[in-house]
Amino acid sequence: MLNQYFFIFILVIISLSIGFILYFITYFFSFKSSNFEKISAYECGFDPFSDTKKTFDVRYYLVSILFIIFDLEISFLFPWSVVFLYIGIVGYIFILIFLFILTFGFVYEWLNNALDWQLYCFLFIS
Repeated sequence: MLNQYFFIFILVIISLSIGFILYFITYFFSFKSSNFEKISAYECGFDPFSDTKKTFDVRYYLVSILFIIFDLEISFLFPWSVVFLYIGIVGYIFILIFLFILTFGFVYEWLNNALDWQLYCFLFIS
């Protein structure tokens, strides 16, 4: 049985070694020069306006929740659609429960006006 996983193990070893080799090649042979422009904080092309310890607006967290909702939906619905014919009614009921929970999160986002898209960059300028 372990014979079946041997090629996967070899693939993981080759992938990790290629990753480490490429990292060390770029680390040792890259051109390193730093000036004020390269190490300064980038904020929409403008100089930073205020202290970096300022808290984020809650809309950023709402947008991140929205991303997680749609990301989870895609990552679970695609494998489910591949095996849909084999899992029967039980799998169908579970995916309906899952979609109901995601719809509840989407409605929460809608009620908190996270879908009211504004240009957030201009909020910092004023």
